[in-house]
Amino acid sequence: MAESQKFSYPQCRLVRGSQASLDAALARFNAQPVDDIRLAEASGWSARRTTLATECSVEGVGTFRGREKRTITFAPSSRPGWWIRRTDQPEQLDTLVDIANLWTSARNLVLRSGSPHNYLRMVEHIIALKAGLGLDDVVLKTNSGDPPLFDDSSVPLVNAVRGAGLVDKLETASYVTVREPVAFGGTRGDFLLFLPDDGSRMIHLDVAINWNTVIGDQRIVFDVTPETFAYGAYARTNATHRQYQIAKTFGLLFADTRNLGYNKKNILIHGHRRWYGDPRFPLAGTDKFLEPVWHRATLDLLAALALTGPDRFVGTVVSYRSGHTQDCDAVRALYRNDLLVTA
Repeated sequence: MAESQKFSYPQCRLVRGSQASLDAALARFNAQPVDDIRLAEASGWSARRTTLATECSVEGVGTFRGREKRTITFAPSSRPGWWIRRTDQPEQLDTLVDIANLWTSARNLVLRSGSPHNYLRMVEHIIALKAGLGLDDVVLKTNSGDPPLFDDSSVPLVNAVRGAGLVDKLETASYVTVREPVAFGGTRGDFLLFLPDDGSRMIHLDVAINWNTVIGDQRIVFDVTPETFAYGAYARTNATHRQYQIAKTFGLLFADTRNLGYNKKNILIHGHRRWYGDPRFPLAGTDKFLEPVWHRATLDLLAALALTGPDRFVGTVVSYRSGHTQDCDAVRALYRNDLLVTA
C-alpha cells in the first residue's frame, strides 16, 4: 500500500457546483489513503503525430447484441484525429471523436454525427486508447453501432494496435491543457479537478471511488504511459449483483437489456459483501481488488479526456466519485468557458 505518501493540490476556481459541497468532498477525498502509485519520468508518447503502420481488426460478441459477432478495424489516417466510419452507411460522413459529437453519456458514451443512425455506442473503451497510447490519427471502421465485447476488457484492442505498430508522421503533435486550476463539483459528494500541464506534457491522474459494496474505498495515482494504460486496460466494467440479476430476468422483457452480451466473465459483478466471479488487480496484504478503480481511471476518465479532437490533453486530473456524465460535462465546460490553451 501507499498510505504514507500524500498528494496535495492547489486551490481551484470553482466552475460549477457548491463550494461548501466541494470542500466537504475534498475533505473526504484527502482522508482516503492511496492504494497504488505508478509514476513515470516521461509519457513514452512520440513528439510527432502518430498513426498506424497497417490496419488491424478485432472481433468479439456484440455488446448490445450478444448473439452476434462484431468487428472493429483500426486503419491508418492522413487526417488529424480519430474518425468513426460506419461502412454500412456509405452515404454518411465519418464522425470525429470530439466532445462536439457526443450524443449522450447517460449509460455509456455514444458518438454521432449527421443521421441519427450514424452512431457508435459504448465508445469509451475504444477511444481511451487515443489518450492512453498516444495514437493521434486513425479511422475506426465498423458496420454496426454495436461494438465488440471482450472477456479481457480492452486488452485485445491494445494488443491489436501494438501489433499493427505506431508510426510517426511529419507533423508535430498538438497539446492542450487548462489555463488555470479549475474544479467541477457534483451533486452527490463528487468532484473533478483540472490542473495545468507542469511542463512534462503528460497526463497525471489521481482517481478515487467510494462504493457501499464490497468495492469500498479505492484510490490510485499514476502517470499515463503506454505501460500503465495497458495495465489498466485489463480492468472490466462492473455491475452490482442486483443489476445483473434484473438484466437476466425482468430485463429479458425489454429491448435495451434483452440482448446484452454481458456475462460473469466480461464484467465484474459485486454485492454488498462478496464478489460474484473472480476480481482482478489484488492489492497485496489486503482483501482489496482494485479492478473497479483502474477501470474508472483508465477506460472511463481517459475516454472523456480523448474528446479533445485532434489535440492531446495534458495536465493533472483529480477525480472523486465522478462518472461518465460529469466527466463529459466538465470537458464540454472547458471549451464553453474558454479554459483550454495550447500547451
